[in-house]
Amino acid sequence: MADKDDLIALGREIRRHRKALGLSQEALAERAGLHRNYVGFLERGERNPSATTIFGLARTLGVRVAELVATVE
Repeated sequence: MADKDDLIALGREIRRHRKALGLSQEALAERAGLHRNYVGFLERGERNPSATTIFGLARTLGVRVAELVATVE
């Protein structure tokens, strides 16, 4: 299971990229095929997303997966 700090770092990067695009959590969720609440859980580090979810979010945000996990040590 992922360490809580890792999930928080991933969530911080998702939020940073989402805000840079000027998207709300709801808009990101809709584009990525996720529920709005789930995006909030991810951004707060409260859920451990699957690889498929991370890949989909990266595509939706227009970044490489490596950019989302760059701050995870």
